[in-house]
Amino acid sequence: MTAEREALKTSFLLAAGLQDARREGLAGDASTRAYERLFLADGSRRIFMDQPPVESAPCPPDADAGTRRTLGYNAMARLAAGRVDAFVAVAGWLNRSGLSAPRIEAFDADLGLAVMEDLGDDLFGARIANGADERPLYEAAVEALVHMQASPVPDRLGTASGIDWPLLTYDALALETAADLLPDWLPALRPEVRIDASARADWAALWRPILERGEAGASVFCHRDYHVENLIWLPDREGPARVGMVDFQDALRAHPAWDVSMLLHDARRDVSPGLSDRTLQLYLDRSRSAGEPAFVADFHALGALNICRILGVFARLVKRDGRPKYEAFMPRMWGYLDRCLADPGLVDLRDWLDACVPSEARR
Repeated sequence: MTAEREALKTSFLLAAGLQDARREGLAGDASTRAYERLFLADGSRRIFMDQPPVESAPCPPDADAGTRRTLGYNAMARLAAGRVDAFVAVAGWLNRSGLSAPRIEAFDADLGLAVMEDLGDDLFGARIANGADERPLYEAAVEALVHMQASPVPDRLGTASGIDWPLLTYDALALETAADLLPDWLPALRPEVRIDASARADWAALWRPILERGEAGASVFCHRDYHVENLIWLPDREGPARVGMVDFQDALRAHPAWDVSMLLHDARRDVSPGLSDRTLQLYLDRSRSAGEPAFVADFHALGALNICRILGVFARLVKRDGRPKYEAFMPRMWGYLDRCLADPGLVDLRDWLDACVPSEARR
Protein backbone atom coordinates (compact mmCIF):
# COMPACT_ATOMS: atom_id res chain seq x y z
CA MET A 1 0.00 0.00 0.00
CA THR A 2 1.30 3.42 -0.88
CA ALA A 3 1.63 6.21 1.68
CA GLU A 4 -0.86 8.21 -0.36
CA ARG A 5 -3.47 5.45 -0.19
CA GLU A 6 -2.95 5.06 3.55
CA ALA A 7 -3.42 8.80 4.02
CA LEU A 8 -6.75 8.63 2.14
CA LYS A 9 -7.89 5.77 4.33
CA THR A 10 -6.90 7.59 7.50
CA SER A 11 -8.81 10.69 6.41
CA PHE A 12 -11.86 8.60 5.52
CA LEU A 13 -11.88 6.95 8.95
CA LEU A 14 -11.50 10.34 10.61
CA ALA A 15 -14.52 11.69 8.74
CA ALA A 16 -16.50 8.59 9.77
CA GLY A 17 -15.55 9.08 13.44
CA LEU A 18 -13.54 5.86 13.47
CA GLN A 19 -10.02 7.26 13.67
CA ASP A 20 -9.39 5.64 17.06
CA ALA A 21 -10.41 2.14 15.98
CA ARG A 22 -7.74 -0.53 16.08
CA ARG A 23 -7.15 -1.92 12.60
CA GLU A 24 -6.31 -5.53 11.82
CA GLY A 25 -5.75 -6.83 8.29
CA LEU A 26 -7.76 -9.77 7.00
CA ALA A 27 -6.77 -12.41 4.47
CA GLY A 28 -7.36 -11.38 0.87
CA ASP A 29 -8.73 -13.20 -2.15
CA ALA A 30 -8.14 -13.14 -5.90
CA SER A 31 -9.62 -9.66 -6.28
CA THR A 32 -8.11 -6.18 -6.07
CA ARG A 33 -9.88 -5.56 -2.74
CA ALA A 34 -8.40 -5.56 0.73
CA TYR A 35 -10.19 -5.82 4.07
CA GLU A 36 -9.45 -4.83 7.63
CA ARG A 37 -11.37 -5.44 10.83
CA LEU A 38 -11.95 -2.37 12.98
CA PHE A 39 -12.12 -2.80 16.76
CA LEU A 40 -14.00 0.04 18.42
CA ALA A 41 -13.62 1.26 21.99
CA ASP A 42 -17.12 0.01 22.90
CA GLY A 43 -16.12 -3.55 22.01
CA SER A 44 -17.99 -3.66 18.71
CA ARG A 45 -16.38 -4.40 15.35
CA ARG A 46 -16.71 -3.23 11.77
CA ILE A 47 -15.26 -4.26 8.42
CA PHE A 48 -13.25 -1.71 6.44
CA MET A 49 -13.17 -2.39 2.69
CA ASP A 50 -10.49 -0.88 0.45
CA GLN A 51 -11.20 -1.22 -3.27
CA PRO A 52 -8.81 1.04 -5.18
CA PRO A 53 -10.25 2.29 -8.49
CA VAL A 54 -7.74 0.36 -10.61
CA GLU A 55 -9.91 -1.83 -12.83
CA SER A 56 -11.25 -1.16 -16.32
CA ALA A 57 -14.67 0.48 -16.55
CA PRO A 58 -17.87 -1.41 -15.76
CA CYS A 59 -20.48 -1.89 -18.45
CA PRO A 60 -22.59 1.18 -19.25
CA PRO A 61 -26.27 0.13 -19.17
CA ASP A 62 -26.90 1.18 -22.77
CA ALA A 63 -23.64 -0.05 -24.32
CA ASP A 64 -23.95 -2.25 -27.40
CA ALA A 65 -21.76 -5.28 -28.01
CA GLY A 66 -19.19 -3.36 -30.04
CA THR A 67 -18.81 -0.70 -27.38
CA ARG A 68 -18.44 -3.32 -24.68
CA ARG A 69 -15.71 -5.11 -26.62
CA THR A 70 -13.89 -1.79 -26.99
CA LEU A 71 -14.19 -1.00 -23.28
CA GLY A 72 -12.68 -4.34 -22.28
CA TYR A 73 -13.22 -7.41 -20.16
CA ASN A 74 -15.29 -5.91 -17.33
CA ALA A 75 -17.76 -4.37 -19.76
CA MET A 76 -17.95 -7.55 -21.86
CA ALA A 77 -18.49 -9.77 -18.83
CA ARG A 78 -20.71 -7.20 -17.09
CA LEU A 79 -18.57 -7.15 -13.97
CA ALA A 80 -18.85 -4.23 -11.56
CA ALA A 81 -15.11 -3.43 -11.80
CA GLY A 82 -14.90 -3.55 -8.02
CA ARG A 83 -17.03 -0.43 -7.65
CA VAL A 84 -17.99 0.31 -4.06
CA ASP A 85 -21.27 1.87 -5.17
CA ALA A 86 -22.21 -1.50 -6.71
CA PHE A 87 -21.49 -3.23 -3.39
CA VAL A 88 -23.53 -0.66 -1.47
CA ALA A 89 -26.48 -0.89 -3.88
CA VAL A 90 -26.60 -4.70 -3.91
CA ALA A 91 -26.21 -4.89 -0.12
CA GLY A 92 -29.14 -2.52 0.28
CA TRP A 93 -31.34 -4.58 -2.03
CA LEU A 94 -30.49 -7.84 -0.28
CA ASN A 95 -31.30 -6.39 3.14
CA ARG A 96 -34.56 -4.83 1.94
CA SER A 97 -35.50 -8.24 0.49
CA GLY A 98 -35.26 -9.95 3.87
CA LEU A 99 -31.78 -11.41 3.38
CA SER A 100 -28.56 -10.64 5.25
CA ALA A 101 -25.79 -8.54 3.75
CA PRO A 102 -23.48 -6.21 5.69
CA ARG A 103 -25.18 -2.92 6.47
CA ILE A 104 -23.13 -0.02 5.16
CA GLU A 105 -22.23 2.69 7.69
CA ALA A 106 -19.98 4.95 5.61
CA PHE A 107 -18.61 4.89 2.07
CA ASP A 108 -16.90 6.95 -0.59
CA ALA A 109 -17.52 5.49 -4.03
CA ASP A 110 -14.91 7.65 -5.76
CA LEU A 111 -12.18 6.64 -3.32
CA GLY A 112 -13.32 3.01 -3.18
CA LEU A 113 -13.68 2.85 0.61
CA ALA A 114 -16.48 1.60 2.84
CA VAL A 115 -17.13 0.71 6.48
CA MET A 116 -19.78 -1.90 7.08
CA GLU A 117 -21.35 -4.26 9.56
CA ASP A 118 -19.16 -7.17 10.63
CA LEU A 119 -21.11 -10.40 10.06
CA GLY A 120 -18.35 -12.44 11.69
CA ASP A 121 -16.11 -15.29 10.60
CA ASP A 122 -18.51 -18.23 10.75
CA LEU A 123 -18.26 -19.04 7.06
CA PHE A 124 -20.15 -22.11 5.89
CA GLY A 125 -16.92 -23.49 4.45
CA ALA A 126 -15.07 -23.09 7.76
CA ARG A 127 -17.92 -24.69 9.71
CA ILE A 128 -17.88 -27.72 7.43
CA ALA A 129 -14.07 -27.97 7.60
CA ASN A 130 -14.36 -27.96 11.41
CA GLY A 131 -16.75 -30.90 11.40
CA ALA A 132 -20.23 -29.38 11.11
CA ASP A 133 -22.83 -31.40 9.23
CA GLU A 134 -22.83 -30.04 5.69
CA ARG A 135 -26.40 -30.97 4.80
CA PRO A 136 -28.24 -28.42 7.02
CA LEU A 137 -25.93 -25.69 5.77
CA TYR A 138 -26.61 -26.51 2.14
CA GLU A 139 -30.32 -26.66 2.95
CA ALA A 140 -30.08 -23.17 4.47
CA ALA A 141 -28.17 -21.98 1.40
CA VAL A 142 -30.97 -23.30 -0.81
CA GLU A 143 -33.61 -21.60 1.37
CA ALA A 144 -31.85 -18.24 1.03
CA LEU A 145 -31.26 -18.74 -2.69
CA VAL A 146 -34.91 -19.61 -3.35
CA HIS A 147 -36.00 -16.55 -1.35
CA MET A 148 -33.63 -14.32 -3.32
CA GLN A 149 -34.80 -15.70 -6.66
CA ALA A 150 -38.47 -15.31 -5.72
CA SER A 151 -38.01 -11.60 -4.93
CA PRO A 152 -39.09 -9.06 -7.57
CA VAL A 153 -36.14 -8.15 -9.77
CA PRO A 154 -35.65 -4.41 -10.32
CA ASP A 155 -33.93 -2.79 -13.29
CA ARG A 156 -32.03 -0.50 -10.96
CA LEU A 157 -30.89 -0.87 -7.36
CA GLY A 158 -31.64 2.37 -5.56
CA THR A 159 -30.50 3.09 -2.01
CA ALA A 160 -31.26 5.64 0.69
CA SER A 161 -27.72 6.95 0.09
CA GLY A 162 -28.59 8.18 -3.38
CA ILE A 163 -26.88 5.42 -5.37
CA ASP A 164 -28.74 4.23 -8.45
CA TRP A 165 -26.87 1.19 -9.73
CA PRO A 166 -28.24 -0.72 -12.75
CA LEU A 167 -28.98 -4.43 -12.52
CA LEU A 168 -27.84 -5.67 -15.91
CA THR A 169 -28.57 -9.02 -17.55
CA TYR A 170 -26.14 -11.90 -17.80
CA ASP A 171 -26.59 -11.84 -21.55
CA ALA A 172 -25.10 -13.85 -24.42
CA LEU A 173 -22.00 -11.66 -24.73
CA ALA A 174 -21.24 -11.89 -21.02
CA LEU A 175 -21.72 -15.66 -21.12
CA GLU A 176 -19.57 -15.93 -24.25
CA THR A 177 -16.84 -13.95 -22.52
CA ALA A 178 -17.03 -16.38 -19.62
CA ALA A 179 -16.80 -19.48 -21.82
CA ASP A 180 -13.90 -18.08 -23.85
CA LEU A 181 -11.64 -17.86 -20.82
CA LEU A 182 -10.80 -21.55 -21.19
CA PRO A 183 -9.48 -21.44 -24.79
CA ASP A 184 -7.94 -18.03 -24.11
CA TRP A 185 -5.85 -19.11 -21.11
CA LEU A 186 -5.65 -22.90 -20.70
CA PRO A 187 -3.16 -23.37 -23.59
CA ALA A 188 -0.82 -20.88 -21.92
CA LEU A 189 -0.74 -23.05 -18.81
CA ARG A 190 -0.94 -26.45 -20.52
CA PRO A 191 1.11 -26.46 -23.75
CA GLU A 192 -0.30 -29.87 -24.69
CA VAL A 193 -3.68 -28.16 -25.29
CA ARG A 194 -3.97 -27.41 -29.02
CA ILE A 195 -6.76 -25.13 -30.16
CA ASP A 196 -6.42 -23.96 -33.76
CA ALA A 197 -8.69 -21.56 -35.63
CA SER A 198 -11.01 -24.35 -36.74
CA ALA A 199 -11.37 -25.70 -33.19
CA ARG A 200 -11.99 -22.19 -31.91
CA ALA A 201 -14.81 -21.73 -34.43
CA ASP A 202 -16.30 -25.06 -33.36
CA TRP A 203 -16.08 -23.97 -29.71
CA ALA A 204 -18.10 -20.84 -30.47
CA ALA A 205 -20.70 -22.80 -32.43
CA LEU A 206 -21.13 -25.39 -29.67
CA TRP A 207 -21.83 -22.72 -27.07
CA ARG A 208 -24.14 -20.55 -29.16
CA PRO A 209 -27.43 -22.31 -28.29
CA ILE A 210 -26.42 -22.48 -24.63
CA LEU A 211 -25.67 -18.74 -24.59
CA GLU A 212 -29.10 -18.13 -26.08
CA ARG A 213 -30.77 -20.29 -23.44
CA GLY A 214 -28.84 -18.52 -20.71
CA GLU A 215 -29.92 -15.09 -21.87
CA ALA A 216 -33.52 -16.12 -22.54
CA GLY A 217 -33.77 -17.62 -19.05
CA ALA A 218 -32.27 -14.61 -17.26
CA SER A 219 -35.18 -13.95 -14.93
CA VAL A 220 -33.91 -13.83 -11.32
CA PHE A 221 -31.58 -11.85 -9.11
CA CYS A 222 -28.19 -13.57 -9.26
CA HIS A 223 -25.51 -13.22 -6.57
CA ARG A 224 -23.03 -14.56 -9.15
CA ASP A 225 -20.51 -15.94 -6.65
CA TYR A 226 -22.79 -17.99 -4.41
CA HIS A 227 -20.69 -20.61 -2.61
CA VAL A 228 -19.84 -21.60 0.94
CA GLU A 229 -16.84 -19.26 1.26
CA ASN A 230 -19.16 -16.31 0.66
CA LEU A 231 -21.93 -17.45 3.03
CA ILE A 232 -21.82 -16.75 6.78
CA TRP A 233 -23.89 -18.60 9.38
CA LEU A 234 -26.02 -16.22 11.48
CA PRO A 235 -27.98 -18.52 13.84
CA ASP A 236 -29.55 -15.65 15.82
CA ARG A 237 -31.52 -14.59 12.74
CA GLU A 238 -34.51 -16.36 11.25
CA GLY A 239 -35.31 -18.11 7.99
CA PRO A 240 -33.29 -17.08 4.94
CA ALA A 241 -31.73 -14.23 6.93
CA ARG A 242 -29.63 -16.84 8.76
CA VAL A 243 -27.42 -16.91 5.65
CA GLY A 244 -25.14 -13.88 5.58
CA MET A 245 -23.90 -12.98 2.11
CA VAL A 246 -20.73 -11.23 0.95
CA ASP A 247 -18.85 -10.72 -2.34
CA PHE A 248 -22.02 -9.93 -4.28
CA GLN A 249 -21.06 -6.70 -6.03
CA ASP A 250 -21.15 -8.33 -9.49
CA ALA A 251 -24.82 -9.28 -9.15
CA LEU A 252 -26.92 -9.47 -12.31
CA ARG A 253 -30.27 -10.60 -13.59
CA ALA A 254 -29.47 -14.15 -14.72
CA HIS A 255 -30.70 -17.67 -15.34
CA PRO A 256 -31.57 -19.32 -11.99
CA ALA A 257 -29.18 -22.19 -12.73
CA TRP A 258 -26.13 -19.94 -12.41
CA ASP A 259 -26.11 -19.57 -8.63
CA VAL A 260 -27.03 -23.24 -8.22
CA SER A 261 -23.94 -24.10 -10.25
CA MET A 262 -21.79 -21.79 -8.14
CA LEU A 263 -23.01 -23.56 -4.99
CA LEU A 264 -22.60 -27.13 -6.23
CA HIS A 265 -19.52 -26.73 -8.46
CA ASP A 266 -17.41 -25.30 -5.66
CA ALA A 267 -13.77 -24.83 -6.57
CA ARG A 268 -12.55 -24.87 -2.98
CA ARG A 269 -14.20 -27.98 -1.61
CA ASP A 270 -15.45 -31.30 -2.89
CA VAL A 271 -19.21 -31.42 -3.27
CA SER A 272 -19.93 -35.12 -3.56
CA PRO A 273 -22.33 -36.41 -6.22
CA GLY A 274 -24.71 -37.46 -3.45
CA LEU A 275 -24.75 -34.04 -1.80
CA SER A 276 -25.03 -32.35 -5.17
CA ASP A 277 -27.98 -34.49 -6.24
CA ARG A 278 -29.81 -34.03 -2.91
CA THR A 279 -29.26 -30.27 -2.90
CA LEU A 280 -30.34 -29.91 -6.52
CA GLN A 281 -33.50 -31.90 -5.82
CA LEU A 282 -34.24 -29.75 -2.76
CA TYR A 283 -33.87 -26.67 -4.93
CA LEU A 284 -36.18 -28.13 -7.58
CA ASP A 285 -38.77 -28.99 -4.93
CA ARG A 286 -38.80 -25.48 -3.47
CA SER A 287 -38.10 -23.15 -6.36
CA ARG A 288 -40.72 -21.46 -8.49
CA SER A 289 -38.00 -20.66 -11.03
CA ALA A 290 -37.19 -24.23 -11.91
CA GLY A 291 -39.02 -26.96 -13.75
CA GLU A 292 -37.75 -30.42 -14.53
CA PRO A 293 -36.34 -31.66 -16.85
CA ALA A 294 -35.56 -28.41 -18.68
CA PHE A 295 -33.92 -26.88 -15.63
CA VAL A 296 -31.64 -29.88 -15.13
CA ALA A 297 -30.49 -29.64 -18.74
CA ASP A 298 -29.79 -25.92 -18.28
CA PHE A 299 -28.03 -26.63 -14.98
CA HIS A 300 -25.68 -29.03 -16.75
CA ALA A 301 -25.13 -26.75 -19.76
CA LEU A 302 -24.66 -23.49 -17.86
CA GLY A 303 -22.81 -25.39 -15.16
CA ALA A 304 -20.36 -26.62 -17.80
CA LEU A 305 -19.96 -23.05 -19.02
CA ASN A 306 -19.38 -21.80 -15.49
CA ILE A 307 -16.78 -24.51 -14.84
CA CYS A 308 -14.96 -23.68 -18.08
CA ARG A 309 -14.96 -20.04 -16.98
CA ILE A 310 -13.44 -20.93 -13.62
CA LEU A 311 -10.79 -23.16 -15.23
CA GLY A 312 -9.87 -20.25 -17.50
CA VAL A 313 -9.74 -17.83 -14.57
CA PHE A 314 -7.47 -20.18 -12.63
CA ALA A 315 -5.17 -20.65 -15.63
CA ARG A 316 -4.96 -16.87 -15.95
CA LEU A 317 -4.28 -16.40 -12.24
CA VAL A 318 -1.45 -18.92 -12.38
CA LYS A 319 0.12 -17.95 -15.70
CA ARG A 320 -0.41 -14.19 -15.87
CA ASP A 321 -0.69 -13.19 -12.23
CA GLY A 322 1.80 -15.57 -10.65
CA ARG A 323 -0.63 -17.13 -8.16
CA PRO A 324 0.25 -20.84 -8.28
CA LYS A 325 -2.11 -21.90 -5.47
CA TYR A 326 -5.07 -21.81 -7.86
CA GLU A 327 -3.63 -24.64 -9.93
CA ALA A 328 -4.44 -27.02 -7.05
CA PHE A 329 -8.17 -26.33 -7.52
CA MET A 330 -8.25 -27.28 -11.18
CA PRO A 331 -8.53 -31.10 -10.92
CA ARG A 332 -11.67 -30.66 -8.83
CA MET A 333 -13.19 -28.47 -11.55
CA TRP A 334 -12.40 -31.05 -14.24
CA GLY A 335 -14.27 -33.59 -12.11
CA TYR A 336 -17.33 -31.36 -11.91
CA LEU A 337 -17.11 -30.78 -15.65
CA ASP A 338 -17.16 -34.53 -16.29
CA ARG A 339 -20.39 -34.77 -14.30
CA CYS A 340 -22.05 -32.04 -16.36
CA LEU A 341 -20.82 -33.46 -19.66
CA ALA A 342 -22.43 -36.81 -18.85
CA ASP A 343 -25.67 -35.11 -19.94
CA PRO A 344 -26.54 -36.58 -23.38
CA GLY A 345 -27.33 -33.09 -24.65
CA LEU A 346 -23.67 -32.09 -24.23
CA VAL A 347 -22.03 -34.94 -26.12
CA ASP A 348 -20.63 -32.65 -28.83
CA LEU A 349 -19.00 -30.42 -26.25
CA ARG A 350 -17.53 -33.49 -24.56
CA ASP A 351 -16.13 -34.66 -27.88
CA TRP A 352 -14.54 -31.23 -28.50
CA LEU A 353 -12.77 -31.32 -25.14
CA ASP A 354 -11.61 -34.90 -25.69
CA ALA A 355 -10.10 -33.83 -29.03
CA CYS A 356 -8.48 -30.58 -27.89
CA VAL A 357 -7.66 -31.07 -24.20
CA PRO A 358 -5.82 -34.36 -23.60
CA SER A 359 -6.25 -36.16 -20.31
CA GLU A 360 -2.78 -35.09 -19.09
CA ALA A 361 -3.88 -31.46 -19.37
CA ARG A 362 -6.83 -32.05 -17.05
CA ARG A 363 -4.91 -31.94 -13.86
